[in-house]
Amino acid sequence: MKLSRQLLNCCSVALLAACGPAEQSNQAGMESSARETPTGINMAAAGGETGAVLGDWGVELESRDLQTRPGDDFFQYANGSWAENFEIPPDKSRYGAFDGLSDRSDERIHSIVEDLVDSEPSGGSLEQKIADYYLSFMDTDRLNELGIDPLRPALTEVAAIASRADLIDVLGRARLLASSSPIGFSIGPDRVDPDRNQLRVGVGGISLPDRDYYLLDTERFMEIRNEFVHHVTAMFEFAGFADSAARAQSVLEIESQIAEHLWPRAQRRDRDLTYNPMTYAALKATYGELDWDRFFQAAGVNVTRLEELNVSFPSAMPPIIKMINEVPLEDWKSYLSYQLISNHAGILSEAIDNENFRFYATVLRGIPEQQERWERAVSRVGALNSLGEALGRVYVERYFPESAKQQMEQLVENLRTALAQSINENGWMDEETRQEALLKLDSFRPKIAYPDVWKDLGSIQITRNDLFGNARNVREFFYWDDVNRLGQPTDREEWGMTPQTVNAYYNSSFNEIVFPAGILQPPFFDPAADLAVNYGGIGAVIGHEMGHGFDDQGSKSDYRGIQRDWWTEDARAAFDARTAMLADQYNQFEPVPGNFVDGQFTLGENIGDVGGLSMAYRAYRIALNGEEAPVIDGLTGDQRFYLSWAQVWQAKIREDALISQLKSDPHSPAVYRVNGVVRNQDAWYEAFGVDPGDSLYLAPEERVRIW
Repeated sequence: MKLSRQLLNCCSVALLAACGPAEQSNQAGMESSARETPTGINMAAAGGETGAVLGDWGVELESRDLQTRPGDDFFQYANGSWAENFEIPPDKSRYGAFDGLSDRSDERIHSIVEDLVDSEPSGGSLEQKIADYYLSFMDTDRLNELGIDPLRPALTEVAAIASRADLIDVLGRARLLASSSPIGFSIGPDRVDPDRNQLRVGVGGISLPDRDYYLLDTERFMEIRNEFVHHVTAMFEFAGFADSAARAQSVLEIESQIAEHLWPRAQRRDRDLTYNPMTYAALKATYGELDWDRFFQAAGVNVTRLEELNVSFPSAMPPIIKMINEVPLEDWKSYLSYQLISNHAGILSEAIDNENFRFYATVLRGIPEQQERWERAVSRVGALNSLGEALGRVYVERYFPESAKQQMEQLVENLRTALAQSINENGWMDEETRQEALLKLDSFRPKIAYPDVWKDLGSIQITRNDLFGNARNVREFFYWDDVNRLGQPTDREEWGMTPQTVNAYYNSSFNEIVFPAGILQPPFFDPAADLAVNYGGIGAVIGHEMGHGFDDQGSKSDYRGIQRDWWTEDARAAFDARTAMLADQYNQFEPVPGNFVDGQFTLGENIGDVGGLSMAYRAYRIALNGEEAPVIDGLTGDQRFYLSWAQVWQAKIREDALISQLKSDPHSPAVYRVNGVVRNQDAWYEAFGVDPGDSLYLAPEERVRIW
């Protein structure tokens, strides 16, 4: 699978972990009693064995490195023994708590699929579609026999480009063809009118993780560019193209030109910079060098519905359009042909798939081996824009207890209470802004475990012996579902993740926090675990997502999800001063020599972590009702709380993958999601006796306190 294929839009969804959906929608405005004292929840009280999945009470103490002082390296103290003895599986770029849960989720989905295959479901049923899509992916003999032939019609369409008009037609159809394009579009909630869908135009179309891979002349990136040319050459040879090496070089040159015009990663997440609404007439007048009528006609978009749209990266548009008009057509045909081959590699022959894996997984991320075929089949069939919701419905019925949903609902309310207290007590926010913040908090809509309304996937046609056709039918279903949103109100009941997903997100357009069933498992959530463990795990996850509503970008939207400035000038200045301190802290982290964390790029996630853990700790103390937690295995309740947070981020990552993460992922590496966070928490210092001689020590005035 390719990395960072598109940089089209500034997404309003903030995720807990690295991978997630595009901008999605749902309902805001839920009333809550945010200022009431939280009630107890049905989690084990501290003391003795509880039947917890991990350890005796929720944390695996043998993972610790007791030779390391907590104040020198809390990640190493909590996870060092595990890290020393654990080897990353050969088919993974990293491995940790999230990955372990994802594997468990995949195994459960695999079990469901195999049961459906064995049941021989009736034709036309969702069960039949799931089983046959899976079986068509597993039939490697047929895929190897077909080779690249299923892609020939699309390659022929590209080869027939004889004019700029033809080129625009193909660029407009790029999403339908499963290709890539330097200019593209998507449809989602208007940031100033979340009840209305809006078309958003953006730029992208590069194959490597970030523009730096093309523009920086470090030894590593120069080597990757050379490997990229070798890889593209090999892909062209599968299709029998003449002059494959020359064509491959032209692909690199085009993508390098595109990269020059893409915005730096920190700017791409700035919602003020990326919201530039204009009428369709204004788009044509401002960027008249492209035939927009032709582009959108090819895409199947009814331009009469384009009353207003958003241009995400306006300064990048003219030079990209100039490229479309001036780069030789033969070079564009090479670029588009490669995109087609690579984007379809996973559903073509094993030889093509293996070469694509070699470059995008082994060269870019250091992964030695492919996942087993069944794992890739489950991933394709169970994806969000596939049959994932249909599988998720069975997953919930089989594996998710309704009692866990009820306990999560109570936990959310406890965290809401904690954040309300924090907002009321902070000394840097004036009363006018405080009331707006409390209104936004009151309006958070939590969505837990699974959708109330399931997507109707019944019209997708799936057969057992045509993987390529199945993938096309799925793609076209979701493409037209997207395009047909224009002129329609947004759907607030939709989910941006499947129930089996191990992740969570905050959606600013609908002011909602979403926790799929997949993440409601140990080490995040265990009804039988110690109270401190659940608050340090899923409690901090809830706080993280709530924190996104008040991070540097989420804070630009109000309680209705409308992007507007609801802050007074003084309150915003005080907030910006604190977030600047946090960005400066993270800028100092150097996980790979010469490669630093980008404090501005990762700022939103770091605010979510620091604020979320602080909220969770406050909620934990409230839940104790003024009593002190007992000591268990020599550890106080506060110590267990922070160990739980560190256990959540227990992970190892390959160096190549880590560099890719630093360049393309707004989440900080796992070690800093522990060490970078706890050093800003006063209670952590007290819990572990951290003093000025310790490496992580920050003087009280240097600790960032926001929420």
